[in-house]
Amino acid sequence: MRDKLLNDLVTAMKNQDKETLSVLRMVKGAIQLEEINKHHELTDDEVIGVLSKQIKTRKESILEFEKAERTDLIEKTNREIEILNKYMPEQLSTEEVLKIIDEAFDNINPTSSSDMGKIMGYVNPKLKGKADMSFVSKTIKEKLSNATINKN
Repeated sequence: MRDKLLNDLVTAMKNQDKETLSVLRMVKGAIQLEEINKHHELTDDEVIGVLSKQIKTRKESILEFEKAERTDLIEKTNREIEILNKYMPEQLSTEEVLKIIDEAFDNINPTSSSDMGKIMGYVNPKLKGKADMSFVSKTIKEKLSNATINKN
């Protein structure tokens, strides 16, 4: 994964694709920073984690740009997200994500919202990089609150 990113960086340089080059340079910097922090070369899963953070940051930026009505920046940021998504594993459908969350609830049988960590620990390895984790977290919280309401 890391090698593919670096090869594509060189290709973007040769093709003078400034937009792709800019995005890949930022990703390369983020990967290098993470490698320095972790004291080892990142695995593919860790690189996917870095890419996920980059995408999440850009999605948050889009929300701010929408408030400021900066359509030019929204378009640019959306193009950056498209470039980053090329390196992400195929995303699971909402149904597939909900099925994994249901599986976690069946296996763990949570009794209160304090079991959130157990459920996240169960779904995280299966969903990380393949689903929007903020959606996953929100869905689990809702399901936990409904489960505790129904038990009372």
